Amino acid sequence: MERGNRSTVTEFIFLGFVSRPEQQLLLFFIFLAMYISILLGNLMIVLLIRIDSRLHTPMYFFLSILACVDICFTTMTVPKLLIDLVSTKRTISFSACITQLHFFLSFGNMDSYMLGIMGFDRFMAICHPLHYVRFMSKKFCKSLIACTWVAASLHSALHSVLTSRLVFCGSNKIEHYFCDIPPLLKLSCSDTTINELVLSTEATVFIGTPFLCIVISYCQIAPVILRLKSSTGKTKAFSTCLSHLTSTSLFYGPLLFTYVWPSAVFTPDKSIWVSVMYSMVTSFLNPFVYSIRNDEVKGAFRKIHTLRLHVPLTLNSPLPTLHSHTARTTLTMH
Repeated sequence: MERGNRSTVTEFIFLGFVSRPEQQLLLFFIFLAMYISILLGNLMIVLLIRIDSRLHTPMYFFLSILACVDICFTTMTVPKLLIDLVSTKRTISFSACITQLHFFLSFGNMDSYMLGIMGFDRFMAICHPLHYVRFMSKKFCKSLIACTWVAASLHSALHSVLTSRLVFCGSNKIEHYFCDIPPLLKLSCSDTTINELVLSTEATVFIGTPFLCIVISYCQIAPVILRLKSSTGKTKAFSTCLSHLTSTSLFYGPLLFTYVWPSAVFTPDKSIWVSVMYSMVTSFLNPFVYSIRNDEVKGAFRKIHTLRLHVPLTLNSPLPTLHSHTARTTLTMH
């Protein structure tokens, strides 16, 4: 079948949660509340890390990047989902679908890489503390981010190009709430062998490598934490590692079922809720996971809150007029 036949399908229809018409309004408010929490929570994390000089370390630098990626990751799908939940027209053009797929994969891969990098950062900080400052320099950290962004962009570009070349000449109803590879492959009426082969091999490498990095890191970290004599140091190390492990489990669990073992997700209905877990729930919980048990983040929040209460800012009293040395240090942007 020639590629020109693809013109018979110029747009797709998201079925999404259409099977639950009586629940769509409830789902709209739930997802809206989650999306607002994602925006506010992750922006708060970025702001606290940016403002408080005590958080200017590689660990919190990576956490701020993760927070930014989480905002972009959910923004690729949630606004469209919210519109579809209160609209009778749940369509998306072919080009918009491929664009959504491209950026969803880009930010999704960045999420995966950031979790892997954060696992490596914990390994260096706990297992090699004497070399940590020298090795995890600002230049090296920025280089890591740049390399992972290039890799994520190439990964998403490959799948976007392969998907855009598929022929869609039959049904245009996607059993999902956003454009993702598995439902599009199921919908195509052309040979998807290459797409499936690339998905099963390349996705396994791109998803499995950061996950393997995390597993290896914590296999090295665990014995070191257990050997620590200081109960304070052991508690602090355990707390930061637990936060990262919780975020990793919430993200990689559903992701592995979707892309590495897609046959494990038996029905479209189950597939949708699995996708909700890694595309929305993880980004929603990350600010809580990284702040509730983190004394440094909570201390930064209390410090900013105290400044807001005791040093009110008005148009007539700009920042340079603050006389508190603590306030000046905290508000300095590095």
